[in-house]
Amino acid sequence: MKKRTTNNPKSKNRHVAEDRSKKSGFKSAGSYYKSSGKLGAKGSGARPGTSKPFSEKPKTRSGNTAAKRSLDGKIRLNRFLAQAGICSRREADTLIETGVIEVNNKIVTELGIRIDPQKDVVHYGGEKIKVEKYQYVLLNKPKDFITTSKDPQNRKTVLELVSNACIERIYPVGRLDRNTLGLLLFTNDGMLAEKLTHPRNEIGKTYQIEVDKTIQSGHMKMMLEGIELEDGFAKVDDIQYADNGTNKSGAVITLHSGRNRIVRRIFEHFDYKVKKLDRIQFATLDKKGLPRGKWRHLTPEEVGFLKTL
Repeated sequence: MKKRTTNNPKSKNRHVAEDRSKKSGFKSAGSYYKSSGKLGAKGSGARPGTSKPFSEKPKTRSGNTAAKRSLDGKIRLNRFLAQAGICSRREADTLIETGVIEVNNKIVTELGIRIDPQKDVVHYGGEKIKVEKYQYVLLNKPKDFITTSKDPQNRKTVLELVSNACIERIYPVGRLDRNTLGLLLFTNDGMLAEKLTHPRNEIGKTYQIEVDKTIQSGHMKMMLEGIELEDGFAKVDDIQYADNGTNKSGAVITLHSGRNRIVRRIFEHFDYKVKKLDRIQFATLDKKGLPRGKWRHLTPEEVGFLKTL
């Protein structure tokens, strides 16, 4: 018979995890997500489902069964613990190896175990672990709000605008500076947040910009070819004059870089003063039907499209 913690296990195990985190240098899931915009590092490959006990190592499969591995609803145990806010995925591996995690009332010590969050029951220190429901909220950001969870100068933050969207804690995917308007996505799905912000995935973002003078066609060509900024090479994917070409001091610009103030810095490189910058599209999402300062939940179809990018 396994001995379980009975005296306030939640508090005790939180201190255990924190002590191990301090010794190993790991961050908790909450602080990790806040600082990096994700709940944990992207997982390696999935392992096939199996009806055998967790203590037995499942046999590998090949061929046509590979496609089913991502569709069986199972995720790695360390990812489950990270999404539940217990710790980071690396710290979760340590907890698993030390034998303090139970799956279906059996102690699990093998790394790489996959579980079905909808069917399998996970305990940590005698307490059942539950993952929060994923939320996806799209905001049409107004001016004078900063993209942060808390500001030491007590300026208005974007989280104030979505505070009543859901009971779960959600975080912005990427950022818009204080004076930039437009689309900003919030979620507690760290895997999707990482996917949408990682440079290797080249997720497109489209902006409408207004500057203080006529934009020279030669400068637009140079933006397409690429220019050298103080922090490296930068280029746009597409740029056109605004209002079907009738507005020469405005442009619609698409790029996939997420570097800080990248659009403003590209135009400032050519001595244009930016008067207005508005993100009108992010990945497959646009502002249609979403007034300034308002938010809405994504539809299941929209979430599905984002996950296939």
